[in-house]
Amino acid sequence: TYTNLKGDCLVAAGTIAYLGPFTPMYRKKIVDYWRAKLGTVGSSLPNSDDVSLQSVLANPVQIRSWNILGLPTDNHSCENAIIMSTARRWPLLIDPQQQANRFIRNMGKDKTLSEGGMEIIKLTDPNFLRSLENGIRFGKWILLENILEKLDASLNTLLEKQLFKEGGALMIRIGDNNVPWNDAFKFFMTTKLPNPHYPPEICVKVSLLNFTITPKGLEDQLLGVVISKEAPELERKKTELVVSNAKMKEELQNIEDMILKLLDESKGNVLDDVALIETLAKAKQTSFEIQTKVAEAET
Repeated sequence: TYTNLKGDCLVAAGTIAYLGPFTPMYRKKIVDYWRAKLGTVGSSLPNSDDVSLQSVLANPVQIRSWNILGLPTDNHSCENAIIMSTARRWPLLIDPQQQANRFIRNMGKDKTLSEGGMEIIKLTDPNFLRSLENGIRFGKWILLENILEKLDASLNTLLEKQLFKEGGALMIRIGDNNVPWNDAFKFFMTTKLPNPHYPPEICVKVSLLNFTITPKGLEDQLLGVVISKEAPELERKKTELVVSNAKMKEELQNIEDMILKLLDESKGNVLDDVALIETLAKAKQTSFEIQTKVAEAET
């Protein structure tokens, strides 16, 4: 509800900013602690009982498309993907099982990606800075693999996004060269180390995300595999409902936008505007029907 909006957004923002490196159980423990603390503040920051990053920011259709591209189906991995897509800092993924690496590679192959494509590099490559420059210049995605516990100092300007203007164009300095900035550029880093220790000066420059599989995450992934094999009809129905729900919610949003537009454009007494009254009545009925269908489908 709108009453809980501030508290829910604060919990989601805190999860993005601070909880990336932690396991699912510890994330839940911290979120529960935050909720308890928010409850002691008073009525100024109320929050939902089941608030989580997914309840605030998840787009079911987007998550389904990520799953198709190889994102594991467990809640922890979905949370990590949401953080990757919303955090300001470039992601550094702790990925000993290489699940995140495969997911990013598949996103790079996806036909919806801009023409720049994706390049996979390592710090040990002799021309890795040249590849990075080309990625920034032409809007490529760059995946930097197999990093250890130290990062090359030449990456600092990129990690800190030290952009500046030159001749009216945004630029960034990489090594000894000034490179034109392309907004289509994206940068990912992965490590195979199972339990790396990154010093604070690195942690504050990246969005550190833990993709290590835990027993609970493995349970969620196995459940998804079992359902798809043993009850394919149920899995198909779930997929259809995800798409259907998204369409109905979009239609509901369009109705709300239309009502606001009509009210804004209405002249004189609103009660005398017959067309507006009829539209509102029709919109209310349609809205009620869609809300009922959405509630049934989610159940």
